[in-house]
This record gives sequence, C-alpha cells and structure tokens, in this order.
Amino acid sequence: MKKRLLYLLIVMVSLILSYHAFLHPSYGGIPLSASLEKTGRITFVPLDGRPPCRQFVLDAADIAGTKIDVLPYELQDYYTMPGEKEKAREWLQENLAKSDAAIISIDQLLYGGLLAAREAARSPAEIEAFTAYLRKLHAAHPQVPLYAFSILPRMIPPASIDDYYDNKYLLAYSRLADRYALSGDPADAAKMQELEAKIRPESLAQYLALFEQNERLMRALIELVKEGTLERLLIGQDDGETYSIPNIEKRRLQTLLAEEQLPAEKAVIVHGADELALTLLAAISAKTSSHHPQIFLDWNDDDTAEEILPFMAVSLRETAMEKVAVVGGECTASAASADFVLFISAGSEENLSSRRKSAERIEKYLAAGIPVALVDLSRHFAAEETLLPLLIERGAPIEGLRAYAGWNTASNSVGTALAHAVLFSAAHEKAATRNDVLALHAANLKLLNNRFLEDYFYLKDVITLVNTGLKKNGTKNVYDLDLERDYLAATAMLRKAMDDRLQTFKSAKACRRPIHVRLPDGESAELSVYDLQADMSFPWPRTFEIYLETTPFIAVQ
Repeated sequence: MKKRLLYLLIVMVSLILSYHAFLHPSYGGIPLSASLEKTGRITFVPLDGRPPCRQFVLDAADIAGTKIDVLPYELQDYYTMPGEKEKAREWLQENLAKSDAAIISIDQLLYGGLLAAREAARSPAEIEAFTAYLRKLHAAHPQVPLYAFSILPRMIPPASIDDYYDNKYLLAYSRLADRYALSGDPADAAKMQELEAKIRPESLAQYLALFEQNERLMRALIELVKEGTLERLLIGQDDGETYSIPNIEKRRLQTLLAEEQLPAEKAVIVHGADELALTLLAAISAKTSSHHPQIFLDWNDDDTAEEILPFMAVSLRETAMEKVAVVGGECTASAASADFVLFISAGSEENLSSRRKSAERIEKYLAAGIPVALVDLSRHFAAEETLLPLLIERGAPIEGLRAYAGWNTASNSVGTALAHAVLFSAAHEKAATRNDVLALHAANLKLLNNRFLEDYFYLKDVITLVNTGLKKNGTKNVYDLDLERDYLAATAMLRKAMDDRLQTFKSAKACRRPIHVRLPDGESAELSVYDLQADMSFPWPRTFEIYLETTPFIAVQ
C-alpha cells in the first residue's frame, strides 16, 4: 500500500513539474522593468477611431519615445456617426502650442472621419472656410509644423447608394472611364454610354460629384503646402484597382504637383489610408534624429514584387518603394548593409512551395543578427498562405523580428511594418544607456505581439469562428451588429477563442525563445517573454477589426 502511494505521489509530482516545464517554463534572469524617457511631443488628430488609425500610433510612439496628445475619443467618429468637427478644430487650436509638431487628418477635421468623408458633400465655400481655418492655425503657431494627410474617394460607391444594380454598374463604369481616359478607345466610350442608361441619374451624379469635390479640396491643400501653411501633405489612395476613376483624379493631381515643382518630401500621393498617420510619425522620428533608414527588400517568390494584390492599384514593389521614400529611406543592394530587411511575402496557392524556403531565409537573417520586418500577406486572406504559422511550427525566434504586419490591404501592411521598423531603428541610434535599449525592446515586443495576435490569430482564424457563431444565432449582418443582442455574444466568443490561442502561442518554443540584445557598453543581454496577457474587444459594432493590447512579461539576463 505504501509503495502504491509513493508511486502515485511520484507520478503527481512528475506531472506538475512537466506542466510547469512545458506550459509555464521558468526563465533565468529577472523581470524587466524599464521605460523610455519621452523627449518629443506631437499633437495628433486621427483619421478615425479604429485602432489602426489611432491606437497603433499611440503604441508606436512608445517605441519612438514621443509623447502624443491625441484628440479625445468622445470627439471622434463612432462607426457611421461622424465626429464633432467644430470641437475637434477647437481642441487642435487649444493644444497645438505645447507641441513640437502635429499630425492631422483632414478627413476628421473637415468631415468627421473616413466613413463620413465617403458620403459628405462639401461646397467650394466650405472648403475655402476650412483652408482659412488651417491658415489661421498656422499663423497662430508658426513654430509647429503641420503634417497633414487626406484620402481620395475610393472606387466603391458610398453606402448611401444602396441599389444593387447601381453599385454593380458604377463599378463597371469606373473601370471603363479610366481605361477610356488612357486609351481613348471608342468601344469603351460606347460601353460607358450603355451603362449610363442603366444607372439612376442621381446615383451617377452623386458618385461623380465625390471625385470632383475631392479634387477641389486636394488642390486647395496643395496650395497650402506651396505657401508654407502645411509642412507636408500625404494624399492617400484607398482601396484602388488597376483601372478606376480615382486613378484619373490621382493623375491630375500628380500633374499639378509636377507643375508646381513641389518635392515629394513636401507633397506626394501614396497608396493606403489607415496607416498614413503611423507613416508620418516614422518620417518625423527619422527626420528629427537625422536617421536615413537603409532597407533591403526581400520577397517570398520571384514573382511577388510585381504582383498587384486585391484593393491595390499598383504592384507590391511600387507600394514598398513609395513607402520607403516617404520615410526618407533608401533601398540597399545587400541585407548586410541595411538597418533591416523588409521581407514581403504574398502567399497564394501558386507559391505555397516557397513557404519553407522563405522561413529558412528569415531564420538565417535572424541568426546572423540582421533584423527583419515581416509583411505576411495572403492573396486569399487565408492562414495557410502566411508564413507566421510555419515559423511558429519551426520554433523560429519570432520575438526577435523587428516588426510584423499582415492586416487588410497590402499598403496597410507594408506601411505598418515599415513604419514600425523605422521607428525602432531611429530610436535605437539615440539609445545611450542600458535602460534605454532594454526599454526600447520592451516597447517593441508589445507592438510586435499585438500584431501577431490580431493580424494572424484573429484576422486569419478567429474572425471566421465569430462570424459563423453570430450567423448561427440569427445575425444577418456582421458589419452592423445589434449592440443589445449581438455585441455581448460576439465579445464572449472573441475572448474565449483568442484566449485559447493565446495559451497555446505563449507556450510555443517560438514565443519563448530568448532574443539577443546588444547594449551600449559593449555587453549584451537576453530577453525572454515568460508570459503574455491580452485585452480585447470590438471598437465598433462590427467584427472587421478588434481593439487588442498585449502585456508581455519579459525576463532579462
């Protein structure tokens, strides 16, 4: 009997030790407690209240060591409810004096957010009044540079045009209009006339008026750059295609910029929208620290660079090159001479066989001490086409990545990963003490794990589970949830599914592997994520994106 009890006791102790060894491993070293001193201050008006437009910038500012004064959330838009434009302008005017610079969304200040900008009409008089406000703002605070960004109307008709056939024919009309503008083919003109007869006149007039009004606004903003009111202007093209009416407006504005001889560092048209504030933060940080990012571009496949992914008007190469130029960077001929490698993977059924070689190449970069910012795209937005699950399976040191992004469009992801890595590089150059370096890495690990959990675990997996669960419960539209019935159920499903995946992820070898950190005194340290917690919810009544903030617990030795 005693032998049996002793045997059971040994088994129980072994099981407990195994549980802690494999699921809750212990680490050498001590918990890291370090924080960066914030030396700069920026006033920030986001494009809208979604996390990519607001929270990403606040988290990235911790890496940059920059204090951000952000427009109060209650003044911003909430889904289809526009923000309080007048109060937002007053807030900006009152807070600008204490800042070193301002990053401002024209769409938030003029329309009340991106969704409102897709619907609202602004008369020439309203645009003139708004530009007068910006002139007054600059005159009152001439020492504070205004970095502005504004978004071209997208090809997709506004939500207020809700007739199925109007939407279908307007999209076809938009493609034909751009093709005809480029080629003058009479056949395209004839097809456009056929479509005009099928589209309700008021829908066509509303659709075309959006581009006309927006072009008037963009020309006024370019004039503000020319006269010095705006320090810099980014004009973003959102959700584009190879042929569409937005391309016509884009070419006209490019012609104007050339005629005015405005350099790209003053005004430029780029592809994307949600990531532009983060891009400007990286550009400001690099400029302030006199950092000129050196970047090596690498691809998962020989054909990837020339691919045009969904919702994009240009190739991945052109997207990457324009983002590099905006942050003041240069592309190098080798990885060894770069600050980091921007590795862009665009997975598809055709190149699945390249995943293993791509993972091996990333591992070799990291083993050689070459930082990697990974853009993990999928043509079909499918988990099996991405690299992260393979890297986790291989036990690669993913916590040593400089940045990671794989959300929404190619421009969103490329811009996010690039800006994140540039912010780190600029901050690392001026990190003078052990505390500075360790705090920088801690801030980076937070943003990095945010992106792992949202861009891969949620957007490639859990979102489908949540949407399916909601539809089984009778929800017809996951893009407009009933706050009383659907929201609590969706949040419960989100947290349960994400917590299950978090428990597995933080126990994986890839997450636990220590990363090597060089310190200013010539010594080195190893950092390990020994635990990872996350808070999450839906910021808007839809499942398209989530608010997610991780708390990595880090040991240093």
